[in-house]
Amino acid sequence: MNQLDKELLRIKSKVEEMWTLVDFQVQAGREGLVSPDEELAKKVSKSGKKVNSYDIKIDRMCENIFALYNPVAVDLRWLLAILKINSNLERIGDYAESIAHMLKEANPPIEPTLLAQSRVLEMYDATQTMLQQVRQAFFEENTELARQVIKRDKILNKIHGKTDKMLLKYFQTHPHNIHQSLKVSGIIRKLERIGDHTTNIAEEIVFYVDAKVVKHKQKKKKKDKGEE
Repeated sequence: MNQLDKELLRIKSKVEEMWTLVDFQVQAGREGLVSPDEELAKKVSKSGKKVNSYDIKIDRMCENIFALYNPVAVDLRWLLAILKINSNLERIGDYAESIAHMLKEANPPIEPTLLAQSRVLEMYDATQTMLQQVRQAFFEENTELARQVIKRDKILNKIHGKTDKMLLKYFQTHPHNIHQSLKVSGIIRKLERIGDHTTNIAEEIVFYVDAKVVKHKQKKKKKDKGEE
């Protein structure tokens, strides 16, 4: 193993450590929906500071490799992908931290009917599945699994698209619980954004493994479908 390979392996190890923290942040948010935990926001915020540190560290490690080794071909694609994956992981962590604070303000546990009608737990499960699959796809360089993650994002978009109607229906039968319902609505929006960033990561995996750009193809399909 040459020195460049060793440096790339070090970066991959740091990404894995960062990913573990982000997974914890998202998982903590789901647990907070059903089990009140006053320390939740503190735990997630503490992890968020570590995620930010990893974000800076990984960027600097990549910059050093560009400066010292002038990588080409697959190594270059991998580093370019890592920079974007790193950024997306940091954003996922930010959204997870924001969700934790919203949960604290919502005074959980969330009212059972609101949990059921909003499908927020279903959305959380889909989000966590996407994160688990895209992590596996990254470390196994499995583009087929990455493409499955991209398709799964439709589940989150579908639930998010029905949020306004759900809220109106819930308001009519539970006018006393507007505060929690607004917080749940905000959580759903942030989960949808986590899904978008997870999809971005999946697209970067396809880019560096297969040397194919799928991001703009996905956007074009959505645009063409809307024009029909």
